[in-house]
Amino acid sequence: MKALYHGSCLCGAVTYHIDSPIKAVSHCHCSQCRKGHGAAFASYGSVPGADLTCLDPQGLVRVYHSSPTVSRSFCSCCGANLFWADAAGAFPDWISIALGTLDTPFEPARQKHVHIGSKVCWWVERME
Repeated sequence: MKALYHGSCLCGAVTYHIDSPIKAVSHCHCSQCRKGHGAAFASYGSVPGADLTCLDPQGLVRVYHSSPTVSRSFCSCCGANLFWADAAGAFPDWISIALGTLDTPFEPARQKHVHIGSKVCWWVERME
């Protein structure tokens, strides 16, 4: 099967490919996602973990456990956020990909903003 999507970290040392459609596209405004991305929100899409292949020949991927069941993976060379997963969530076998790391085009059919109650005061929904 040919990979549907390819992605990489900022420095290119870590690459990945995805062999299934990306689902559950969301823009998360929770404080952990904001801090992890250094932005107003983090954009993620999810796939079954078995459909994600991460190539890390230099062993640069590090995992930070932001809570007892949530893991966040990033490149230790450039700091790019790559993935997150919740072992106790509704879909424990799925992994979420930081959509900004995709190298192939992706247009989600649907997307949503989540944890809006935690959004920063300076974020507005309109484009200028």
